[in-house]
Amino acid sequence: MHQLILIGIGISIVAAIIYLIYYYSASTIILRTLKKLPYQRVGSLRTHSFSKIEGKALNIESPLNAPLSKRPCVFYKMKIEKKVKRGKSSHWKTLVYEEEIQDFFIEQNGERVVVFPKKAPQNYHEYLITDKTVRIGTFGTSSPEFIELLNAYNIESKGVFGFTKSFRYTEAIVEVGERIVVAGNIKWMDLENPIADYNYSSIASIIGSAKSKIIITDTPDAHKPKRKL
Repeated sequence: MHQLILIGIGISIVAAIIYLIYYYSASTIILRTLKKLPYQRVGSLRTHSFSKIEGKALNIESPLNAPLSKRPCVFYKMKIEKKVKRGKSSHWKTLVYEEEIQDFFIEQNGERVVVFPKKAPQNYHEYLITDKTVRIGTFGTSSPEFIELLNAYNIESKGVFGFTKSFRYTEAIVEVGERIVVAGNIKWMDLENPIADYNYSSIASIIGSAKSKIIITDTPDAHKPKRKL
């Protein structure tokens, strides 16, 4: 009986730890914050308010290109990892982590909001879905594009006996035209120069600071629920 009680306590502690890890994870905090904010139309945005908007991401200037998939985007994160063996165990070691973002538009029903993210100092939180994963290795799938990318980063893909080492690549992007949700501090600005396909004299912007950061996510979990017919 005493042993069963100890097992029950142990299971409860493990369950509590798992719940706390989930509850305080970056992605869960972002979704929890967004859930508290109402969905706004562009015309209803007010300066100095912290507001949430959903729409299509559009590039302002030439878009970025994701390193491996080459998809046009306004934001990407990528990671290259190498499988390292130590005795009977192994783990993935990060060789390259790269994150690039640019100013971009959110378009909603023909109206636009401009988003001003900064990397240094970083003024945004993000939760992007990893939508590209590639693995190569001695007994894995070959990928000439991935090999080419490794060469571009001066990473040797072959081992001592000419076998391909084990590598893993992950990529998450905000693709041009992708539906996303962004939240942040609103500031309306007068336009000195016209914007193509935008027939308004002013535009709302989303800005962030160290204390009040922009939130950017492409997870469908943050999208406005569709009305049931």
